[in-house]
Amino acid sequence: MKNVTIYSTPSCGWCRATKDYFTQNNVAYTEKDVAGDPAARNEMLEKSKQMGVPVIDIDGEIVIGFNQPRLAQLLEIA
Repeated sequence: MKNVTIYSTPSCGWCRATKDYFTQNNVAYTEKDVAGDPAARNEMLEKSKQMGVPVIDIDGEIVIGFNQPRLAQLLEIA
């Protein structure tokens, strides 16, 4: 099983779409709210060098935005 973390905010539509995609494909993930957690925000900035969300970390591979083809490739979803 891959280690998946999503950095998101409560009002982000693309974050919701990404989490829905994970749920539909039975992908376990950890969510970090960068709007309310300064440590998570700093962690996201260190990994992605930017403030846009979602930022997804899949075993150290960073995906910025809801890039479904890239997520499917990294998560090995057919």
